[in-house]
Amino acid sequence: MGKLAAALLAGVLALASTTGYAQSNVRVRGTITAFDGSTISVKSRDGTDAAIALSEKTVIIATQPIAITEIKPGDFLGVTSSKRDDGTLAAFEIRRFPKPLNPGHRPFDGRSDQTMTNATVSAMVRSASGRELTLTYEGGAQKIVVPADASISTLVPGDRSYLVPGAIVNLTAVPGAGGKMTALRIQVSRDGVRPPQ
Repeated sequence: MGKLAAALLAGVLALASTTGYAQSNVRVRGTITAFDGSTISVKSRDGTDAAIALSEKTVIIATQPIAITEIKPGDFLGVTSSKRDDGTLAAFEIRRFPKPLNPGHRPFDGRSDQTMTNATVSAMVRSASGRELTLTYEGGAQKIVVPADASISTLVPGDRSYLVPGAIVNLTAVPGAGGKMTALRIQVSRDGVRPPQ
């Protein structure tokens, strides 16, 4: 990624961290069924249909696969993990961010068997069950095993050409007059890598 693109994406994520998660905003996750250039139609996970307008300020980002060897100490990651029977965490989705975003460790989507850890890599070592990441954030740290089949990607700038029927999206929108929603930020699947669902 070029320096300009990285700077733009960092600014995007900073905006998302301050505006994209306000209480009045709406999270929509699902599959694009249509896009006319200004409004996307999304079939959400619960089967409902949503029409979301895009504005000039709507940010579009995509995910690009990377190898585990491209992750280094100091990188900031978002890691979705499953809790194993022995209490250890095993990653199934890892995303590298250009700058910290909502750091911490919490249940993922309110589930007790999955967690989301947004934190900085302080160490990466080989273990009996794969590589093991140590992630640190203010007030804590987590050790997470990375199995060979974990999805690993980095965020890259996208554009409206990525919004095609069948693409998977995870977006944040703000309600407007008459209940019409406008997208603030859209993360869209790319190269077989889906946003968190």
